[in-house]
Amino acid sequence: MTAHDDSGRSIFRSDEICTPTPIAAGIANFALIWTTPTVPADNNTGDQDALREAGLTLKGGSVIRVVDFAPGGRSPMHRSFSIDYGLVLAGQVDLQLDSGEIKHLHVGDIVVQRGTNHLWINGSSEQWARMAFILIEAKPVLVGGKELSDHLL
Repeated sequence: MTAHDDSGRSIFRSDEICTPTPIAAGIANFALIWTTPTVPADNNTGDQDALREAGLTLKGGSVIRVVDFAPGGRSPMHRSFSIDYGLVLAGQVDLQLDSGEIKHLHVGDIVVQRGTNHLWINGSSEQWARMAFILIEAKPVLVGGKELSDHLL
């Protein structure tokens, strides 16, 4: 993490290794990297942004996390009030929408997730897959004048 010293010069404030924590019956590991309580972010805050608790998203703010998907792992179908940028870092992952459509993603692929119901599948029986997710709060999606809910199905 970078910051500034008392004279305004750029410095490295920390260089830590994050250890992902198992969640959801062993189907994945999460490592929360950083959050901001507001958008736009305030770069004048201290180091506490690394310590803030966050759900899948952070109301009013942003989140970056790394998710390791276990071999054969499958997330629940879910939607969040956020715009999500998902980057495949290792392995292969399938993104399935509630329409049944599936995209097969490989290392280097990027997904822009715009409040749609979706789930993640690691179809490998042997290899873990890793993605980085940046989530920024967004307004709820309106379809036919009705607000879609943000929940796990």
